[in-house]
Amino acid sequence: MSQSIEELISRCPALEPCRVSVVGALDVLLAAFRGGGKVLVCGNGGSAADAEHICGELLKKFKKHRDVPADIAAKLRPELAAKLEGALPAISLVSMSGIITAFANDVAWETAFAQQVLALAKPGDVLIALSTSGNSANCVAAAEVMKAIGGKTIAFTGAKKSRLSEVCDVTIRVPETETYKVQELHLPIYHALCAAIEEELF
Repeated sequence: MSQSIEELISRCPALEPCRVSVVGALDVLLAAFRGGGKVLVCGNGGSAADAEHICGELLKKFKKHRDVPADIAAKLRPELAAKLEGALPAISLVSMSGIITAFANDVAWETAFAQQVLALAKPGDVLIALSTSGNSANCVAAAEVMKAIGGKTIAFTGAKKSRLSEVCDVTIRVPETETYKVQELHLPIYHALCAAIEEELF
C-alpha cells in the first residue's frame, strides 16, 4: 500500500474505515493517468473550493520534484523548461463561470456540471464529485453522464448512504455527517491521494 495512505491512516485513525475506498480511488486515478486520461472535479460551496484545491495539487508539484517530459523540454528554451513542472491533467468544473451561469440560467442548474462532463469527458477519464450529503443533484447528474460516456466516478461524501454512493464506482464515506466536519476529513484524504499519485508517476 502507498506510504502516503499508510501515513494518512496513522495521522487520522478515524479514517481507518475508509482505507479500502481510498485505495480503490487511488487505483482508479492511477489507471486513468497511465492510460492518458484526465480528471474532472466538481462540488458546491466548500466542496467547490476542494475541487479547485485538488486540481491545483495535480497540475503542479505537490511534494516532490516533477520533471517536464524530456521530449517537450528538448523543444523549449532551457530557461523556460527550467520554470515548468511535470503535470497531470485535471479540470475544475466549478471554475467555468461562463458555461455554469449560462446553462443554469437557460436550462437547469442541476445539469450544469453534467453538461460540462458531456462536452469534456471521454472513456477512461475520471470524475471526482465532492458532496457532504452525497445527494447534490448537480454532482449526481455529472456522475451519471460520466458513467454513460464510459469513464469512472469517485465520490467524497459523509457517512450516510446517498445517491452518489449508489451511482459511483468508488465512494469515500468519511465517518461524519455535519458539513464542516465532513469537509475537514475530505482534505487529508485528497492530499494523501495526490501524494500517492505523485509517488507512483514521478
